[in-house]
Amino acid sequence: MQRWLLLCALAFAANAHAQEFTLSISSNDFVATPVFSDVTTFDFEVVVEGDLAPGAYNNPQLVSVTYSVSGDLVSGTPSGFPSFALLREIDGADFYAQGSLLIFEVADTAVLSDGLQVAELVGGSLVFTFNGREIGNGRFHPALFQLNADGTGRIQNSNNVVQEVPLIEVGFGEEYVTDLAFDPGNLTIVAAASAPPPTGNLGSGGGSVSLLFFALLWCAVMAAAMRRRWAV
Repeated sequence: MQRWLLLCALAFAANAHAQEFTLSISSNDFVATPVFSDVTTFDFEVVVEGDLAPGAYNNPQLVSVTYSVSGDLVSGTPSGFPSFALLREIDGADFYAQGSLLIFEVADTAVLSDGLQVAELVGGSLVFTFNGREIGNGRFHPALFQLNADGTGRIQNSNNVVQEVPLIEVGFGEEYVTDLAFDPGNLTIVAAASAPPPTGNLGSGGGSVSLLFFALLWCAVMAAAMRRRWAV
């Protein structure tokens, strides 16, 4: 009997889906004005655990972080590179372990049925911060990306510690600085959730029956069969 109970539990677990949402931001959404060096191409995709809801997200639990930044650098920066193309693909735990942070707050009045727009973020003039700071990973260019409520923002290199022994570090903006402009009401950073598939309620007149219903039915049949077998 324990074996069938275990199989039922596995069936239920397989049907349970962890909730998550994705922050997605691209340089295509902004008017970019280089201030120092020429870095205007970037993409961010951050998968956050849990349902999107009003409230503060101060280093929330993350599934993964993927982002890219690239451009040309002026001569004389700490790295000495003429250009760079940074691509980072990190799981959530490693993102925070390397010294990074993510901060934003969704307004209580946010209407999330059409996704999340920057205008629905609160917390002061600065409403969104992605700091990809890295310590001791050998990189000069991981980004600090910030958005303001008034439709301005900035992307620049963070204060990365390139190497700890001997110490090699780079200050904010010593590699690149780019100012950003955007429309807070139209910049969607979390897309609207797609509608869930039909559950196929038996009383609804048709439709596909959910996997959960099949799991429950299977467990009930097997439990009845085992009881009959033991009753003989």
